[in-house]
Amino acid sequence: QVQLVESGGGLVQPGGSLRLSCAASGSIFRIYNMAWYRQAPGKQREWVATINSGYSTTYADSVKGRFTISRDNAKNTVYLQMNSLKPEDTAVYYCHMVGQDYWGQGTQVTVSS
Repeated sequence: QVQLVESGGGLVQPGGSLRLSCAASGSIFRIYNMAWYRQAPGKQREWVATINSGYSTTYADSVKGRFTISRDNAKNTVYLQMNSLKPEDTAVYYCHMVGQDYWGQGTQVTVSS
């Protein structure tokens, strides 16, 4: 069993930055791809970014150039650095262990002036 715990969400003004963290329990973290998803009110959950076990990254077009996903296997943690935030980035952000049915509880990000 793996637990994923997100942190780092909050309220930020447009153009601001936040860094989300997702800490994983267990010893299997390093062998799995990790992803961030988000879900805005009234909308379906959407994929944001993925980092594989070899540290290669992919991004949704909507966040490319603004968000950066990274991982620290020594700390069992995946990060999402979010810059130049827009109101449309407002959502609950979830981390996910790709290929496994493990999700975090989510952390709220609100971008508003």
